[in-house]
Amino acid sequence: MSENPTSESMSSNVVWHAGGVSRSDREDRLGQRAGTVWFTGLSGSGKSTVAVEVERRLADAGRLVYRLDGDNLRHGLNGDLGFSEADRTENIRRTGEVCRLLVDAGVIVLASFVSPFRADRDQVRRMHESASMPFLEAYVRVPLEVAEARDPKGLYARARAGEIKGFTGIDQPYEEPVDPELVVDTSESSVEEAAVRVIDRLRELGLVPGG
Repeated sequence: MSENPTSESMSSNVVWHAGGVSRSDREDRLGQRAGTVWFTGLSGSGKSTVAVEVERRLADAGRLVYRLDGDNLRHGLNGDLGFSEADRTENIRRTGEVCRLLVDAGVIVLASFVSPFRADRDQVRRMHESASMPFLEAYVRVPLEVAEARDPKGLYARARAGEIKGFTGIDQPYEEPVDPELVVDTSESSVEEAAVRVIDRLRELGLVPGG
């Protein structure tokens, strides 16, 4: 064997090493079932705000929960990626792998990403399904004019001025989910009401205890 194997030869020699503690063992100790809630929607739809409230409520109830935010991951793990279609796809792929690791650790994961392309979200779903991990797509839906009026980061204004290219909703389409597990409209309901709906859905699916 070469002392410096190529990436191709390395991939054929990489074998998954299972540990002695299973995901179900960790879930039993935590009193919950792990899984990923994937919040998708336009910038300004309220994805992160709802995820923050869900995280707070679940943590207050004694659940082990962790929130992954698109901007936060671009400060580190995905800091080398831009906003081209290829980079957006890689951004979501990497995040999906992080979600799987956290779910394997017994954690309820709340991931909030614009993730405008249906194929990318479906890829993350397949990642979870291949490992028998629960995956919930939560579409945080608002009309474009509402998201643009909020514009908490000033991104829509910059996109309209031509300072940002390929901005979702302006010069790049957002592909709505076809059959999401949950739809919340933050133009019609409060953040608290949306968070309660998400947690109720988690209870229905058995990820967290009732009550």
